Amino acid sequence: MSGNKNSLITNVATVKELLVFFWRSKIWWLTPVVLALVLLSAIVVLTESSALAPFIYTLF
Repeated sequence: MSGNKNSLITNVATVKELLVFFWRSKIWWLTPVVLALVLLSAIVVLTESSALAPFIYTLF
């Protein structure tokens, strides 16, 4: 269980580092692109074993 906790902490730290990079570099226009990729990735992962998968994959 601690492996999952460490992985989650690492992922949160990575997101925080990415946001700090956006803030310092003043490239906020890239934020919607990253959010869209994360959303699409979450949709694919969450629906890959469901009956909705064939319909989701036709969107790509």
